[in-house]
Amino acid sequence: MSATTVLARKWRPKSFAQLAGQEHVVKALSNALSQNRLHHAYLFTGTRGVGKTTIARIFAKSLNCETGITATPCGDCSACREIDSGRFVDLIELDAASNTQVDSMRELLESALYAPTSGRFKVYIIDEVHMLSKSAFNAMLKTLEEPPSHVKFILATTDPQKIPVTVLSRCLQFNLKQLPPVLIAGHLQHVLEQEQIAFEAGALALVARAAAGSMRDALSLMDQAIAFSAGKVEEAVVRTMLGSIDHGYLFDVLAALCDRNGLALVGIADSMASRSVAFDAALQELATLLHRIALAQTVPQAIADDEPERARLLELAQALTPEQVQLYYQIAIHGRDEIDLAPDEYAGFSMTLLRMLSFAPSRAVAAPQSPVQPQAPRAAAPQAAVSPVATAESSAAEPVPSVRREPVVMAASPSGGRPDWGVLLAQLNVQGMAQQLAKHSVLEQLNDGEVALCLSQEHKHLQTKMAVDRLQAALTEYFAKPVRLTITLGKIEAATPAVVEQQTKQLRQQQADDAIGLDGFVRDAQSELDAVVIADTIKPIQ
Repeated sequence: MSATTVLARKWRPKSFAQLAGQEHVVKALSNALSQNRLHHAYLFTGTRGVGKTTIARIFAKSLNCETGITATPCGDCSACREIDSGRFVDLIELDAASNTQVDSMRELLESALYAPTSGRFKVYIIDEVHMLSKSAFNAMLKTLEEPPSHVKFILATTDPQKIPVTVLSRCLQFNLKQLPPVLIAGHLQHVLEQEQIAFEAGALALVARAAAGSMRDALSLMDQAIAFSAGKVEEAVVRTMLGSIDHGYLFDVLAALCDRNGLALVGIADSMASRSVAFDAALQELATLLHRIALAQTVPQAIADDEPERARLLELAQALTPEQVQLYYQIAIHGRDEIDLAPDEYAGFSMTLLRMLSFAPSRAVAAPQSPVQPQAPRAAAPQAAVSPVATAESSAAEPVPSVRREPVVMAASPSGGRPDWGVLLAQLNVQGMAQQLAKHSVLEQLNDGEVALCLSQEHKHLQTKMAVDRLQAALTEYFAKPVRLTITLGKIEAATPAVVEQQTKQLRQQQADDAIGLDGFVRDAQSELDAVVIADTIKPIQ
């Protein structure tokens, strides 16, 4: 019985047309071949498995195809077939990781002086070239400076920083990019269809993500998945094989954080522990999920329509504020760094979740619409500035009282003019993207059943249909009758609630800085103990 060829070798591209990705490199090399504008040395850089040596071999075929120098080698002539099978005498491949010494390089360069045996060019492919010794690089440099016309060098490396500048300057350098998961998944689908192996799309997505940009790693993982499964590559089987985290857990974690439900968080952690989930990987996946939610908040179109988790992503993008997402992301990545220091992985993971819960931003107190005048610094720590109209609101640490449905003058500005949009916004039941849309808008008109807002061009990405619908629903709920919301893009002269909120934060920070600077104990410590105040650690009392 003949041995089965692994997918990474069986499906190795044999022409530029078969390559998945790296279009920028393929186009440049194809143009050079078509116009016969060839360099004597090329350097391909990039992480493992992105196609460096594959492209090098295709380029060698293009140089030596019996039909002539071409970007589309025939694949049928003796030169093409021998290169594909690794038997072409004028294609010399050297692994620099195993041949680092100068003697190996001198022997190789001496053979370069002789004309090709059967091909048009002698092609030297030197993989992991950065592993060569300094003396070996010096020996190569002499040949690169005055190369024979029949020799082409193709160098490949995962670490170009270790290659001497004198060598780099004599090569045409091409940086191969990591392949995106969508492209890898599409290629895996093509391979499995040709192999007549049943699969689930979710399984391909898991493998593509685990491959981290490497097509070779993806095909190797797929070989493993085929061996692991029983005739069909299923998502559950691949998830078990990879030790991947069921994203359902992570969505539940964020939902519990939205609800500020500590009991649910601990229950989710217990359930994950009972299934022997790797908590280090769980924190990594949680950070990845938060990144995708941040994308959904700022660039919703970045989430593909056919994304299986699109609905839940957009739902969380609405439920969480951008500040929460950024905070949770930071806590997740720091939690992963610290998990080895925890008593055990479960403790490290659950403590990270509880940290997210503890630091979750509370509902913001309404900020004043009118400019706030700085006060003289006091030794006592500053308290939050509150608009006269918003004095009925409790502090952020207390429960928010229910809002009575009263006529719109209750939100009028102190000057008696147009209603104060910032105060009204603080009383709306709105979060996420809808809240950000409202915060970056100004109120143009508020009539019976009509609310008109103006949004600046720089924040037009906030005007998604979902955000507008949610804001309109919140207004309808507040006024207890149908409200028609219109939003126009234009130049904003007045301060938006977001600007006022930032101004208030800056004022409170300045007051806190001044209070610390005037504090008697601090001054004594500075004068007697040479103490230094670390400015970044001063925070106003909420």
